[in-house]
Amino acid sequence: MTKKKQKLPEKGKKQASDSEVKVKNPRKGIAVATKKKPKPPEDEKRKADDSQVKAEDLREEAAPQAKSEGKAADITPVEVTPMDTPQVDQAPAPERPAKPKKLSKKQYEEELAKLHVELVKLQEWIKLKGLRVVVLFEGRDAAGKGGTIKRITECLNPRGCRVVALGTPTEREKSQWYFQRYAPHLPAAGELVLFDRSWYNRAGVEHVMGFCTEAEYAEFLRSCPEFERMLVRAGIILIKYWFSVSDQEQERRFQARIDDPTKRWKLSPMDLQSRARWVEYSKAKDAMFATTDIKQAPWYVVNADDKARARMNCISHLLSMIPYEDLTPEKIVLPPRQDTSGYVRPPITDQTFVPEVY
Repeated sequence: MTKKKQKLPEKGKKQASDSEVKVKNPRKGIAVATKKKPKPPEDEKRKADDSQVKAEDLREEAAPQAKSEGKAADITPVEVTPMDTPQVDQAPAPERPAKPKKLSKKQYEEELAKLHVELVKLQEWIKLKGLRVVVLFEGRDAAGKGGTIKRITECLNPRGCRVVALGTPTEREKSQWYFQRYAPHLPAAGELVLFDRSWYNRAGVEHVMGFCTEAEYAEFLRSCPEFERMLVRAGIILIKYWFSVSDQEQERRFQARIDDPTKRWKLSPMDLQSRARWVEYSKAKDAMFATTDIKQAPWYVVNADDKARARMNCISHLLSMIPYEDLTPEKIVLPPRQDTSGYVRPPITDQTFVPEVY
């Protein structure tokens, strides 16, 4: 028998690729390489969609059953890649406004001197027009009310500007109509009256410390707006200031008063109670504003954490509340001095002088 020579693949012909499959020819018994038929992509997509629909149907069927059994349905959460959710930059938290830089002593004195000139002009205008002006100064203890009043009055004529700071009412005054105690201090024509605390004691310290009954307190809240409207209708210019100070700043000022012997008199038992009852005083102030912040006489709040700025802001606002004109007189020329001839001065030894210690 002659052996059949095995046919070797010719050079240059490519071997069967991975996609080819060897199939045995039934006739000749020779394996023939055939190409795989690739599955159309539509069929794969259709199968994927069918499997997804079946999975959703199973979840929908499982959800009511789990709900009836009181258990959450076992639903596989869909994974979301970081690329699916856009990255949103979070806005930075708003920063608090920076605290204004403290004024230098020179700046403060220069600005205050300008305001003093305007206050003198205002007083001359009040005197000329016969105006009646009432300014109330209320607020927390150690808020700077007294210091502001001093800066207003130090350049004004005391004959036309008065400060009213009443003490504890007497037994007789307690039996009077509440506003009767304050009525005698109201201004006449051409006067400016500054109340260092006023009839609002009843809404603050008297109410918080229990110095008045609840009926008296309620009556004050009802009658005070009408009393002030009556003053305005009578032609009185009524301006009300509330000096607001933070808890920390008030504590610092109290401590400064304790350390300074010249200021200890400012600390009264009521001042100490105002620290212990800070929240009660806050609630009383809120109730007072709710009923007495009226259109005819509104409250003006002064931020008093910075004393220098609070004083100048208050004075500047006061000047803006009353329209006035410049009545500065012409330059004054001093007359010549009288001739002293014929006058003999008594001996200095006949007079008693103050000892010159300094």
